[in-house]
Parts: sequence; structure tokens; C-alpha cells
Amino acid sequence: MNANDDQAAELTWVKSSYSAGDGGQCVEVADAGTAVLIRDSKCPDVAILNVPSAQWAAFVRMAAGV
Repeated sequence: MNANDDQAAELTWVKSSYSAGDGGQCVEVADAGTAVLIRDSKCPDVAILNVPSAQWAAFVRMAAGV
């Protein structure tokens, strides 16, 4: 486990409100300050996407149609 893994483990991960309650198709995000981390809750240790906060905010606005 590297330093990034340690940081990710300490963050508060939030599951998408659109995720099914049966444990399937789940996306989780965590605010890491200057970045937003995104992972698959079924495989949290496999890969974590790191997106700058400004780009994440732009994506959310676009997805929300704002």
C-alpha cells in the first residue's frame, strides 16, 4: 500500500444516490481537497480516478444540465 492508498483509506467516501441498494453498480466519490477521487465500490482497491476539483464541478454542472 502506498501513500495515496493510505490517504484514500482515510477519506469519507460517498456512494452515488443512483446506486442500486443491492450492492451492484456503485460509484463512490471522496473530496480530497484539490481533487475528487472516484472509485468502484465493488473493487475499491483496484483503481481510483483522481480528478481536479474544478473539472469535477464542471462535469457535475454539465450532467445536471445547469
